[in-house]
Amino acid sequence: MTQTQHKAFLDVTESATGRRWVGPSIEEDRLSEAMAQTTGLPAPICRTLVRRGVAEDGTEAFLSPTLRDLLPDPHDMRDMQKAAARFLKAVSDRERIAIFADYDVDGGTSAALLINWLRDMGLETTLYIPDRIDEGYGPNDEAMAMLAANHSLIVCVDCGTLSHGPIAAAKGADVIVLDHHLGGETLPDAVAIVNPNRQDESGDLGHLCAAAVVFLMLVEANRQLREAGTKGPDLMSMLDLVALATVADVAPLIGVNRAFVRQGLTVMGRRQRIGLTALADVAGLDQAPTSYHLGFLLGPRVNAGGRIGQADLGARLLACDNRHEAEAMAAKLDQLNTERREVEAQVRDLAIEQATQRGLDGPLVWAAGEGWHPGVVGIVASRLKEATNRPAIVIGLDGDEGKGSGRSVSGIDLGAAIQRAASEGLLIKGGGHKMAAGLTVARDQLEPAMERLGELLAKQGAADIGPADLRLDGILMPGAATVELVEHIEKAGPFGAGAPAPRFAFPDVQIFFAKQVGANHLKVTFGDGLGARIDSICFGGMDGPLGPMLMGHNGARFHLAGRLEVNTWRGRQSVQLRLEDAAPS
Repeated sequence: MTQTQHKAFLDVTESATGRRWVGPSIEEDRLSEAMAQTTGLPAPICRTLVRRGVAEDGTEAFLSPTLRDLLPDPHDMRDMQKAAARFLKAVSDRERIAIFADYDVDGGTSAALLINWLRDMGLETTLYIPDRIDEGYGPNDEAMAMLAANHSLIVCVDCGTLSHGPIAAAKGADVIVLDHHLGGETLPDAVAIVNPNRQDESGDLGHLCAAAVVFLMLVEANRQLREAGTKGPDLMSMLDLVALATVADVAPLIGVNRAFVRQGLTVMGRRQRIGLTALADVAGLDQAPTSYHLGFLLGPRVNAGGRIGQADLGARLLACDNRHEAEAMAAKLDQLNTERREVEAQVRDLAIEQATQRGLDGPLVWAAGEGWHPGVVGIVASRLKEATNRPAIVIGLDGDEGKGSGRSVSGIDLGAAIQRAASEGLLIKGGGHKMAAGLTVARDQLEPAMERLGELLAKQGAADIGPADLRLDGILMPGAATVELVEHIEKAGPFGAGAPAPRFAFPDVQIFFAKQVGANHLKVTFGDGLGARIDSICFGGMDGPLGPMLMGHNGARFHLAGRLEVNTWRGRQSVQLRLEDAAPS
């Protein structure tokens, strides 16, 4: 056993949420101290940078990521030049162009990027987004044939890489695919399939979402226009859409994705995109947007139309150039999001109960139920995955079939397992990427299909995963947690998938105030008894043991752990802890 493993941080071997706390290693502490001395940066930032693998001489570049330095050459992806050339030919010849997009945020933003770019070039387009329930994910024969009858070019975004039949059905039209989902051994017969996750790609750009792939195609299109002596539309102003897709699709915030999100948030803060501004207002976003707001306020609302309402509503809002129409669509999406939360809560409770009865210690946690809404099964799978630290699949059964979504944990490729099960005939269809995937299964094949997926995931080590350790970046005292410190830490962001915000432990603190807020949240005020106090919020804290433990503190002292953020209320800023865990001190 190594020095870094033998001792739990603050001696917490089992916290309120059942986790072992793990702090910085001796080597990380040493590197952090050296970086702080050399750069003059605050120690908490240095710890975050060291954990990201940033060297001392790379701090400046990391803290100020730019597209100029990080943007990959579009030519690094196969078919990119062909895709841009065919796209520009359609523009110059004033052809009729259709965009076939997925119904989630990534598909909606991808479609909006193309619609806005083409609108700037004086060309209107046809948008087609399939209905989640009636048509399911991706192109289908009937829709593609219908579009091909009236358009000479169809651009499939965030879908299409596995759609051999539907693309063949688009007779008389050329098809371009701009996607990021895992490719098969063979590709459909399209003019171009640009996808960093094709099997013949290196995988170096596999972390890109579909909107980023579309953006790179537009970069290449603008380059080809410049070579022809023409100027293309302003792409920098479209980075707000790329940022939203990157965060909402849970793409890892590494490499160019950091620059997309960092600069996209700046663009979004200017409030120049009518649709996003209307959505921010209806969501109550009254401060500069952060990656948290993209993932938890704006993204779910854009998704709500595709989940339980009108499939194309989110994409239309993002492409909207009429303020009154945008406000009406934003209000509708906000209403649908409220309905989605209610439906999700019902399915979540049933799924957790069923999965618990089946057992939560296998390589796959799964649940299936009659009439469970296809629009919420993915979210519920995420909840199961988070609760168990296991790959999870949730399926809604209807008639002879079930449609489901899965979410995975780090190091386990769920998309590949689902694709394998589909190739073996146990699934009607299925695909996705490492962390998220979808499937359709025959009702009478449900049990054997899930058993086979469990076997495939076990071979990847999914059965050996224990409760996730809580990784902490160090100790902070309440008096040191200032707004200025949080602003410094934010410079190491954006934070999200693949780049979690630093977590700190506040040791041996006193609980001054604890109460339940809303249906299941917990609000706590704590301090060290020396004058400094911090407010904290734990969303969903009353659903598990954490809330009741702190509510019944009886004067006991605790170690608290979580992520710092700045809370803005009526123009006043204060530090708030996003409380994640606790343990008796």
